[in-house]
Amino acid sequence: MERKEVLVSAEELARQKEFMHKVRAIHATRTRAPLALVDTFGCQQNVADGEMLMGMLREMGCELTTDENQADIILLNTCAIREHAEKRVYGHLGQLTHTKAANPDQIICLCGCMAQQKRVADKVKESYRHVDLVLGPQAEWRLPELLYEVYTKRNRVFSIADEHGRIAEGLPVVREGGVRAWVSIMYGCNNFCSYCIVPYVRGRERSRDPEKIIAECRELIEAGYREITLLGQNVNSYGNDLDIDYDFADLLSAIDAIPGDYWLRFMSSQPKDATHKLFDTMARCAHVAKNLHLPVQSGNDRVLRAMHRPYTRAGYLALIDYARSVMPELVLTSDVIIGFPGETEDEAMDTVSLVREAKFDALFTFIFSPRPGTPAASMPDPVSREEKQRWFDRLLDVQNAYSAQKHAAYVGRTVRVLVDGESDDPAYPLSCRTEGNRLVRAKGGKSRIGSFATVRITDSNTWALYGETTED
Repeated sequence: MERKEVLVSAEELARQKEFMHKVRAIHATRTRAPLALVDTFGCQQNVADGEMLMGMLREMGCELTTDENQADIILLNTCAIREHAEKRVYGHLGQLTHTKAANPDQIICLCGCMAQQKRVADKVKESYRHVDLVLGPQAEWRLPELLYEVYTKRNRVFSIADEHGRIAEGLPVVREGGVRAWVSIMYGCNNFCSYCIVPYVRGRERSRDPEKIIAECRELIEAGYREITLLGQNVNSYGNDLDIDYDFADLLSAIDAIPGDYWLRFMSSQPKDATHKLFDTMARCAHVAKNLHLPVQSGNDRVLRAMHRPYTRAGYLALIDYARSVMPELVLTSDVIIGFPGETEDEAMDTVSLVREAKFDALFTFIFSPRPGTPAASMPDPVSREEKQRWFDRLLDVQNAYSAQKHAAYVGRTVRVLVDGESDDPAYPLSCRTEGNRLVRAKGGKSRIGSFATVRITDSNTWALYGETTED
């Protein structure tokens, strides 16, 4: 695609703003402002998309709610990565028949990655007839127009056209919390890992203009946000489609130059595009958190090839060795899939041995979940779920021991944290994160929420650190 085709034109955006005004006029005829609920499942990119959806709904005269029984408009912002996520959404859709029965004028929308799949749209069309609007990620910028169509034509609307996707700049956003902000720097994916549905539902890679990203980050920093996370399916390939000599490391450097007291994070990273330049930039930049999430998925080269992951075990280990050499304080996390179709026990144990060698700080682990429409879904898979679970448990035993050991080493230390909210533990009411993104539950006053603090660590377990705030 030529770059000019990637951007939504000013005329198209103006048209959506006209529809916002039209929907707002419809809402203004009611005795009260309609209540809208955006329920987001899945990854941080979905969270960012949900903030944009809330922004458009508010611009259309809605107030926001978290109560589906009170909501006049409900958007389920869905994830398609794993079968479990889809089952949750279908279960939730079934429950919404009751809210629709109590409020027949309620509008129910299914959006996000799950909605983009034709098989899902067909199932919703046939079996969930109370759903009024289905739209995939590529159509979310057109929500005002589609919602207006639901209102005026009183028909069910489906917008799931198969398209590469475009970038819509300047849409309104509702950011939650005021402490942490998500900034999408690119959309889509070109990698086509054999197990992953994302390239099929989010389209091809398309990078935002760096000046627009930098300007957005500057506004957030000046507004007092303390943590900014740059988002993309593969941030390491940022800029490849811009036809300028500018890459992700250059973008990090430019944002880091913005003055202020904040941390800068990013996700997700593909090992094939991770470079020494990126790690050198992370090490040099004062605001960039020394925290790297670099999914490896498998420790066996044959399985990596079957997954269509274009790197080797040795290459991955060399990458993280270099990253740690320039950032000794680096907190390293990863993703692993156990039980990929055709994987043997010996190959699964290669992944366990890689975990022993890499000594990750934390690991996000999954048993293979087939995604219809991906190559892996049709691969022979003779190993039982029970056998895969045994391999999985051995992996967890190894990683949990490392996580507990690394956390225990923090006891007695004082660390800087960002206090980002309240925890669910009354003994440690503050929820915090270290620069390395370790969870800290701390004793201290709620007045510290939204600011940096120092915490003396007094205890730990596999998943969290515990301590108490100290006087600055």
